[in-house]
Amino acid sequence: MIGHRLKLARDAAGLSLRDLQERINSLVTAQAIGKYERDEMMPSSTVLLALAKALNVSPEYLLSKKALSLSEIDFRKGPAAGAKEERAVEAIVMDYAERYLNLEELLPDAARTWKAPVGKEFEIASIEDAELAAGKLREQWDLGVGPINSMMELLGDKGIKVVSIPLPDAISGSKAFARQKDKNAAALIVVNEKHNVERQRFSLAHELGHLVLRFNADFSDKMQESAADRFAGAFLIVKEVLYKLVGKSRHVVPLGELISVKRFFKVSIACLVVRCRQLGIITQVAYGRIWATFKANGWIDVGSAEPSPIPKETEIANRMQRLCLRAVGEGAISESKAAELLRVSRRELEHLLEFQPV
Repeated sequence: MIGHRLKLARDAAGLSLRDLQERINSLVTAQAIGKYERDEMMPSSTVLLALAKALNVSPEYLLSKKALSLSEIDFRKGPAAGAKEERAVEAIVMDYAERYLNLEELLPDAARTWKAPVGKEFEIASIEDAELAAGKLREQWDLGVGPINSMMELLGDKGIKVVSIPLPDAISGSKAFARQKDKNAAALIVVNEKHNVERQRFSLAHELGHLVLRFNADFSDKMQESAADRFAGAFLIVKEVLYKLVGKSRHVVPLGELISVKRFFKVSIACLVVRCRQLGIITQVAYGRIWATFKANGWIDVGSAEPSPIPKETEIANRMQRLCLRAVGEGAISESKAAELLRVSRRELEHLLEFQPV
C-alpha cells in the first residue's frame, strides 16, 4: 500500500489534497487521493504515474515497502514556524535520508556509522560544562585547536548525514535519527540552506551538541539550548587560540579586527563577540556597545547581512552526490537511478558526470 509514502511526498511538496488534484489535471479527485493516503484504495497505474510525476518521486518510491521512521527530531525555530511547515520538512528529511542510506547500502565500504563519544565530560550538569565537552570532542576526533575548514565534511566523515535544504526562515535546523528495522539508527543534522554560511556552521555545531551532550534530568529545554549554544561556540572557537589572537582582556576591539578574526574562525561576527564576552575578554559594557553597533548595521537577525561574508562554497553538503556519482562510475546503479536518487534531470546528471580537468 502506498498511503504513508504518498502523504510524505505530498507534505514534502507542500501541497494540499486539492493542490495535488490540480497538479494531475483532476485525473482523480482530492477525495480519492485522501483514500489512497489512508490505504482505502489503490490508484490505477495511470494515476500512480501521474502522482509520482507531480510529486517529483518515482513510482517505485511510492510502492516501496521499506519502513523508515524519524525520531528525536526537534526543530530549532522561531515563533513563526508552524506545524504544517514542520511536517513538510520532516517529509523532505525522510525522503533524503532514505535515498542517502540507499546509496550507502550500494557502496558499503563508503558507509559511515555515527558513534556517540564516551566520557564523563559529556555529562552536563551546568551550561559551562559544555565548554569542556567541546574541547574533549575535539581531542577525541584529533582536530587540534585550529579552525574547522568544513563542518559538513567533518560531520559526514563521522557518520552524521547532513541534510542541507531550503527551510522556512524561522527554522534553523534540527537533529534526528532515521531508523530502519534491524539496522543501526542513522544520525542526521538538518540545516537551513538559505541561511548564510556563518549561521549554517553555527547551526551544525549546535545540533552536534544535541547529539553528544547528555543532560541531567533537571535541565530545562531552555537550558539545553543554552548549553548547545555554548558547545557550538567553544567547538568553533577554541578559547586558547582566541586569547592568542585578541588577548585576554580588551577595553576596545576595532571593527576591522573583529572582521579579521571572524573570517579566521569562519563564524559570524555576532558569534565571535558573544564568545569574547563568555570568556571575559570584553566587559559587559563593551559588549553592549558593540552589540548596539551590530544591531544598527543589521548583523544580528536571521537572514541578515554579514560583514565580509564567508564564501558559500565553504560549506556544501555534497557527500551524497559524490557517492551517487561513484555508484554510477562503478556500475552499481544506472544513470536514470542516479538522477532519481539526486532528484535531478538527466541533463543535470550528465553535466555532473562530465570529466572536468583539474
